[in-house]
Amino acid sequence: MGRIPHLDPDRGGAAPAMAREALGDGWVAFDPAFVEDHAAWMARLVDELPLRQESLVLFGRPVATPRLTSWHGDPGARYRYSGRTFEPSPWTPTLASLRDRLEARTGVAFNSALANLYRDGADSMGAHADDEPELGPRPDDKRIASISLGAPRRFVLRARDGSARREWSLGEGSLLVMGGRLQEGFVHHVPKTRRPVGPRLNLTFRVVTVAAAP
Repeated sequence: MGRIPHLDPDRGGAAPAMAREALGDGWVAFDPAFVEDHAAWMARLVDELPLRQESLVLFGRPVATPRLTSWHGDPGARYRYSGRTFEPSPWTPTLASLRDRLEARTGVAFNSALANLYRDGADSMGAHADDEPELGPRPDDKRIASISLGAPRRFVLRARDGSARREWSLGEGSLLVMGGRLQEGFVHHVPKTRRPVGPRLNLTFRVVTVAAAP
């Protein structure tokens, strides 16, 4: 039997729906304490995930990513960005458990997840929008859920036209969900910092188009 495609978090004694903050044609919802014992969860995930430093093509030349990454998902959940196509590694037991908890909280059946390990303040993520074709053609409610474990880091969301800017400190088990058409009007990034900061593991869960088997 396949996984239940949608769950209603407002029924059956589950946690109440997260309050949304409207931003342009999209919205953001934030829970600062979604995962308890976040350090233990992070330790298990770092031990399970095949995290590695990837080489991506930026401005026509290969560049090593300033973080460690791994891509996971259901069979066929390929993801292409920065000139590369990533085949999904299987769900690990801990990652699958966290996915199931997230689905019960949000009501969305996520079929993939990108793991990013920021080892220290020199690791970062450049400004971008999660608007790849695999995420669907202009959906009215494209949802991306971001779980952050470990040390808090700044997460900056800004409008493409400069009309709005929001920041959160994400870590220690927090959950941030982006929805609607937020990716069309906003970009986000995790900036570098010179302050001493511990490692942080970020997991962004997505719904991608599953490719047909060759």
